[in-house]
Amino acid sequence: MAAPRAAPRRPRLLLPLLLLLPPLLPAPSDGLGHSAELAFAMEPSDDVAVPGQPIMLGCRVEGTPPVRITWRKNGMELLESTHSTLLANGSLMIHHFQLDRGGSPSDEGDYECVAQNRFGLVVSRKARIQAATMSDFHVHPQATVGEEGGVARFQCQIHGLPKPLITWEKNRVPINTDDERYTLLPKGVLQITGLRAEDSGVFHCVASNIASVRVSHGARLTVSGSGSGAYKEPTILVGPENLTLTVHQTAVLECVATGNPRPIVSWSRLDGRPIGVEGIQVLGTGNLIISDVTVQHSGVYVCAANRPGTRVRRTAQGRLVVQAPAEFVQHPQSISRPAGTTAMFTCQAQGEPPPHVTWLKNGQVLGPGGHVRLKNNNSTLTISGIGPEDEAIYQCVAENSAGSSQASARLTVLWAEGLPGPPLNVQAVSVSSTEVRVSWNEPLVNTKEIIGYVLHIRKAADPPELEYQEALSKSTFQHLLSDLEPSTAYSFYIKAYTTRGASSASAPVLASTLGEAPAPPPLSVRVLGSSSLQLLWEPWPRLAQHEGGFKLLYRPASRASFTGPILLPATVSSYNLSQLDPTAVYEVKLLAYNQHGEGNATVRFVSLRGASERTALSPPCDCRKEEATNQTSTTGIVIGIHIGVTCIIFCVLFLLFGQRGRVLLCKDVENQLSPPQGARSPRDPGILALNGAGRGERAPLGRDKKLVDAKELEQLFPPAGAAGGPDPRPDPRAMQDPGAPALCEETQFSRLPLEGFSLLEEMMSEAKAPCPGLAAALPPQNTGPGLLSEGQAPRLSTAPAAQPACLRQ
Repeated sequence: MAAPRAAPRRPRLLLPLLLLLPPLLPAPSDGLGHSAELAFAMEPSDDVAVPGQPIMLGCRVEGTPPVRITWRKNGMELLESTHSTLLANGSLMIHHFQLDRGGSPSDEGDYECVAQNRFGLVVSRKARIQAATMSDFHVHPQATVGEEGGVARFQCQIHGLPKPLITWEKNRVPINTDDERYTLLPKGVLQITGLRAEDSGVFHCVASNIASVRVSHGARLTVSGSGSGAYKEPTILVGPENLTLTVHQTAVLECVATGNPRPIVSWSRLDGRPIGVEGIQVLGTGNLIISDVTVQHSGVYVCAANRPGTRVRRTAQGRLVVQAPAEFVQHPQSISRPAGTTAMFTCQAQGEPPPHVTWLKNGQVLGPGGHVRLKNNNSTLTISGIGPEDEAIYQCVAENSAGSSQASARLTVLWAEGLPGPPLNVQAVSVSSTEVRVSWNEPLVNTKEIIGYVLHIRKAADPPELEYQEALSKSTFQHLLSDLEPSTAYSFYIKAYTTRGASSASAPVLASTLGEAPAPPPLSVRVLGSSSLQLLWEPWPRLAQHEGGFKLLYRPASRASFTGPILLPATVSSYNLSQLDPTAVYEVKLLAYNQHGEGNATVRFVSLRGASERTALSPPCDCRKEEATNQTSTTGIVIGIHIGVTCIIFCVLFLLFGQRGRVLLCKDVENQLSPPQGARSPRDPGILALNGAGRGERAPLGRDKKLVDAKELEQLFPPAGAAGGPDPRPDPRAMQDPGAPALCEETQFSRLPLEGFSLLEEMMSEAKAPCPGLAAALPPQNTGPGLLSEGQAPRLSTAPAAQPACLRQ
C-alpha cells in the first residue's frame, strides 16, 4: 500500500540552455515604405440606406502589396455580382439598395471589409446597414385649454430611420421659431409660455426624414381669459425623462412648471457635482440642453420649481446614461520571437459599458486551448512554444453596446538556419502508480549542435499554464519521471535545444500512471456522551472517480470479532456510533478502498468510562426544562417583589398609626417600671432607661434571680445568617426564673431598632443585676409586625407605666 507522498516537484527550467539563445530580433522590413503588417486607413461605418438608391461602404487598407480585399455580409463572404461592385480603393458600392421582396435577399445586415497579404489577414469593424423607414405616429398631439399668461404643451411621437426631424405648424403654417415664447424640443415637444389670445389655433406635428414625411392629427389650443390671480402652489407639469445616449449626442431634459406667482426653475445633480457651463443651455422657461455629452455627464438630474421669495419648492428628477463605444488605450504591438519561445500580446480598451475583448488570428476567432492562453479578461494573449504555424496577424476586437473597435499586430516566428528537427518516436510507458518512463530518438538532421533536451510535462486535464519542464542532457534518450499521482493521465512532449534556438516540439503523447490502493485516511474520534462516539476524517473526492469509498469497523477491545464493515461513500467525512457500552474500551478501524483494493486501516482506541463519570457528575442540561424553570423563576421573582412592596407599605402604615405590641409581665415587675433618675451611661448619655437601671444604677433584682447573659440574648435575637440553627424563638416561660412572679397582665414596651440590639447585648453582658422579665418582655425576632427593619426609626412609648425597668435604650 502506498504511503502519503510529498507534493510534485515544481518545474526545473533549463537555464543554461536559455542563456545561450540569441537576442530577440526586430521585425524585418521590406524597404517599400509600407508597414509589414496590414492596417486599415479607413473602415466602414454604420449607415442608413434609402431603398432603390445607391450606397457606398468605405474601406482603405495599408500594407505590403499585393493586398487582396474582399467583403463579408453577416459573416459570409460577399460574392461579386451586378448588384454590387468592389471599387479599386477597396470600397463597396451597392447600386440599388433593396429590401427582402420578391424572393431577393435584403441588403440590410452587418458588413466587414477583409484584407489579406502574404503576412496574414485582418477584418474591419462591423458596419450595420439599415433601410430608411418612417412609421405612423403612435402619439398625436391633444387639444389643450389654457389661461392667458399660462403654459401650453403639445407632444407627438414617431419612429423612423434615420431619426425624424420634427417641426410644428399652426393653422397649416409653420410656426415662427423666432418667438421666444415658442420652444421646440428635438423629441417632438412644443411648449408655449405666456399664452395670449392670438395663440389659439390648430397645431400639427410634421415628421420628416429621407424615407418619408408624416403629418399628425390636428390639436386645437384654446386660450381663455386671464386667470383669477389667486395664489397657486408651484407644480411641475412635466419632468425630465430617463435618457440613454451615446457620446457626442445632445441631451434634452424637459421641465415645465406652473404656479402663481410663476415659479423659478433650477437644475442640479443629485450627487452634488456641478453641472458645468460648457455646452449647457436652458431653452424656454426651464428645459436643460446638454450638447456633445460625455460619460462624465451621466447622473441623476433634479429639476426644482421654487416659489419666489420662499422655500416652497417642487422637484422632479431623471437619469441620464451616456455610453461610449470601445476605444483602445493600449494597442497590441507587432513582435518577432524565436521558434519554441513564448509570444505575448496585450491590448486594453475602455468604454461605457466596459467592452468585451476577443482575439482573431487571420480573421478567425481565437479561443484558449492548447498552447494559447487568455488572461486578464482576455486583454492578454499568450502563445507558448511558438512555431511556424503561429506566424499570423492577430487582432484585438473590443465591443460594447455603443460600438466596436479593432487593432491588429503581427507575430513573426524567427527560424534560424540549421536548427534540428523535432525529437522522434516519443513514447511514454507507465512503470508504477507514481512513475512513467519517457523515451525518444534524436532528430534526423542537425544533431551535432544539440546541447540538451527539455521534457514538458502536465496533467492531461490541466490548462497549459500548469505545465512544467525538466532539462536533460544531450546524451539522454529516456527519463524516468517520479512523484506523479496515481491513476492520472499525463501529457508529454520534447524539444531539442541548440545555441541558436529550440527545435519544434515533438508530437505529444499521453500516458496514465497505474492505480493503487488508497493510503490510510486520517481519523479523529470525539466522545459525544457515555454511549456514543463521532468519527471524523477528510473526504476524498478522488475515491469516487475510482469506484471507491470507506469501510468502518469497531469492537470492544475485549472481544475478538468486529462489528461491520460499514460501507460509506467517498464524499462522507463523519459517522456517529451510538448505543455503546459505557464501561468498555473500543477499537475503531477506518480504511479506504478503490478498484485496486483496500488500503491500510487507521486504528484508534477510545474509552467511554471517563465520559460516563463526567456525565454522572454533570448531567446534560435539558434546555427546554431549564427554559421553563427560568420562566417560572422570573414569574416568582415578580410576584415576590409585589408581595414585599405590599408588606413594607403595611408596616409603614402600622408604624404611622402607632401600632404597639403587647406582652404579659408580672405584677412585681410593674412596680419597677418608673423612669430612673440616675446618671446616664457614659457610653451613650442620651439613652432612655427602659426595664431596668443603667450601668451606674445596677439595682439588685432579688437573691434568687437568674442572670440573663449575652448567650441568652443571642438565642433570643440570633444574628443575621444564623438560619439553620436551633429554633431562635425560645419559650418565654422556659427563660423565666422559677422564683419569679407569674405572668399576670399586659404591659406595653417600646420597639427597638436593630442597631439597638447590639448595644443591648453589650449592656446585658456587663450587667451584674439580672433582669428577670427580659425574656418574657421582648418578643422573639421576626415573629410579628412590631419589629422594624434596618434603617427605620424606632417608635418609643413615653408612658412611664409602660416602660420596662430592666432595659436602657
